[in-house]
Amino acid sequence: MRDYELVAIVSPELDEEGVSGVIERVTQSISSRGGEVEEIKKWARRKLAYPIREFMEADYILARFKLMPKPVKELEAEMSAAGDILRYLVIKLGD
Repeated sequence: MRDYELVAIVSPELDEEGVSGVIERVTQSISSRGGEVEEIKKWARRKLAYPIREFMEADYILARFKLMPKPVKELEAEMSAAGDILRYLVIKLGD
């Protein structure tokens, strides 16, 4: 398994429960693909540098996890389809 980091920008229309639901969904999505979530943090709501879907602020989520390379593509497809995630970025850590 490889180490990855995910940063997701979540819609500001969600309340605290909604953001917690997104965190739980991301955690379950990684675990169901055989991965291990090492750390997941909710950052504060922050102002965006430019509008995304007409929003000027959003909540940020950071997740560090281990997963095989192929399921990462499936995870990215799931993130793209989620309407409450405005943007995301998955990067491979290390070599």
